[in-house]
Amino acid sequence: MTWAPEGTKTTNMPGMPAMAEAYARWVNSHGGIAGHPLKVLTCNEHNDSADATRCAQRAVDAGAVAVVGSYSQYGRSFMSPLEVAGIPYIGGYGASEEEFASPLSYPVNGGQAALLAGNGRQLAGDCKRVALVRPDSIQGDQMPSLLDAGLQSGSRSPARDVKAPEDGTDYSTQVAAALKAVGADPAVYGTAAGGGEATGSCVSASLGDHTDTFFDSFRRLQEESPKVRVASVLGSVDQSTVNRTGGATGPLEGADITGWYPVAGDPRWLPMRRVINEEAFNDSRIDPADQGVQTTWIAYTVLRAVIQQLDDAGVEDITAHAIQTTLDRGDRAIDTGGLTPKLRWRGDDMLAVTDFPRIVNGMVTYQVVRNGELVAAQDGFVNVTTTLERRRTDTGD
Repeated sequence: MTWAPEGTKTTNMPGMPAMAEAYARWVNSHGGIAGHPLKVLTCNEHNDSADATRCAQRAVDAGAVAVVGSYSQYGRSFMSPLEVAGIPYIGGYGASEEEFASPLSYPVNGGQAALLAGNGRQLAGDCKRVALVRPDSIQGDQMPSLLDAGLQSGSRSPARDVKAPEDGTDYSTQVAAALKAVGADPAVYGTAAGGGEATGSCVSASLGDHTDTFFDSFRRLQEESPKVRVASVLGSVDQSTVNRTGGATGPLEGADITGWYPVAGDPRWLPMRRVINEEAFNDSRIDPADQGVQTTWIAYTVLRAVIQQLDDAGVEDITAHAIQTTLDRGDRAIDTGGLTPKLRWRGDDMLAVTDFPRIVNGMVTYQVVRNGELVAAQDGFVNVTTTLERRRTDTGD
């Protein structure tokens, strides 16, 4: 089973179930996984807690052996039915706390926690003053302390917290509040000062699908204030967002972006791109640069490796329990082709991160928008494990 929200007014991830279906077509056309045919069920979670429960119950009723590469903010709604049925949750997007707490969850990335801590560290080198624009939601309430952990690792002050509606159509009020917070208020500077430089002033926005709407509003008000550096995390900003907001001449030019995986043009993504070209060439839902699509690819890579391990051990009946046991035992670390560190989920592999005890991958990548293109800001991964662990001490948790 793979689920994600589609057709909603907030965050949508249609590429994740579409990638799952394309993966199934591809693997079955090549003989299945160790000879086992792969059947994928999909479900629209609608960004709704009741529908998240419904999708989980459908997985239970269908006898799914795993939920793989999915997105939902409503971990409380979907994890309980899966736990009761013993169905592992492999490679969720990392949008809920339960994904990093449930013993049946096997995350492939560090979730929102790693992205925001990494973004804070990335900004600490350039920013004396930072404002964070984030959703006025339960999920959004976690964001400030995570970004601040990264800023504090660079001896910077905490960010000013600017709340915004998840489904806003205009963010002029939030833009003005953010600019004022970092000392670049257009009401103070006026148009005569436009184009100046507010040294060390930065605004990071993480509003999911509505981040480009925010930056449209930002561009209009930015023209009347000193230049402010902007930032975000992948998932809120990707190459299509950069394109929609004006490319090299838009507000995201020069932006600091933090992601989980290598940049979309990295050759390590070629196997995924070949599958998309073979099985979903005309499917506009699948963007190979989208972190949801990428997460689903990695999650199915994990599932394939686990089933191969079971086959190598002579296990013919692929069940949820067999998959869970193999993941927990972790006899062999799983190679994702360099898209993540090698993964396994033994007790010794868990990072000591308060609120997120199931994180096993504390790596992020730093990217930047240069000449209208998202490119790597530096080679390799950046380990934010220490930053996340320090948050426990600094916040008194």
